[in-house]
Amino acid sequence: MYRRHPARGVALAAALLCAPLAGAHALKSSQATCLRPEQSLRDASPRRPDFAALIDAHLRQLRRQGRIAPDERTAWSVYDFTTGEKLADINADIKLQAASMIKPFVALAYLQRVNEGKLAYDPASRAQLERMLQHSDNAATNWAMRRLGGPAAVQRQLKSDFGDTLRDLEIVEYIPRGGRTYRNKSSARDYGRFLLALWNEELPGSAEIKRLMALPKRDRITTGTSLPDDTEVYGKTGSTRHLCGDMGVVTAKGPDGRQYAYTLIGIIEKKRAARHYSSWLRSRGDVIREISGLVYGMMGSRHGFSAAR
Repeated sequence: MYRRHPARGVALAAALLCAPLAGAHALKSSQATCLRPEQSLRDASPRRPDFAALIDAHLRQLRRQGRIAPDERTAWSVYDFTTGEKLADINADIKLQAASMIKPFVALAYLQRVNEGKLAYDPASRAQLERMLQHSDNAATNWAMRRLGGPAAVQRQLKSDFGDTLRDLEIVEYIPRGGRTYRNKSSARDYGRFLLALWNEELPGSAEIKRLMALPKRDRITTGTSLPDDTEVYGKTGSTRHLCGDMGVVTAKGPDGRQYAYTLIGIIEKKRAARHYSSWLRSRGDVIREISGLVYGMMGSRHGFSAAR
């Protein structure tokens, strides 16, 4: 278990839940879009917190503080598995750089071929997929794509067999030397649909993909936050000089021992390459951590599970 440090996200949630939002009913920033759940999802109750508005309010504050730059755009998505509600959908349909967040999709393509009997899943290939998703190993990712016939073949396979889920996906390149992968793209909505199908075990190899995504590693959803230590995440980060992102299924434990699962997807894409990469990535990762704490606090308010430490 990685050591976690106090973060402002959950305290922020309490403050925002208790304070009126100026202009909350007239959001017009490009950071927010109307909450438009899919037809199969129920609308969020008006008596409950407006996740999109509260997230947007915090993003506006961060922009005023200069912690999100003018040349940066963000996308966010929150989905409650307990109630089947989409709670936030902010810029979720915009195609953004995928970076390493493309790797669970590559694992899906590989395990589908395993299920079809076209590829083996032996200890060696299992180790490659573990390196790809636990350690974000680019060489392992390129190994898997080569076994599948290359990036174009992976794209055709995923669009042909999972096109309703991965509607915005564009896999066009191996991950170049140094990890400067800027051409592969997807959207927060794609990640959300993928995580929902994964959690419902509707995808080939769902159980194995979940195992791979749950292997211990640092992330921007729980690591370095004040979320309780028994909070689990099935996720994948993405990082380049233009992108800081994370996507995953979070499971929080209620006082009765019940697990409450929800998705959190947060992406920050910068138009110009960050000059000081490490500090930029750290600061933008902290933005995602704050939103994670904010969302956790609102989910706890909804379902009555414990507050953060």
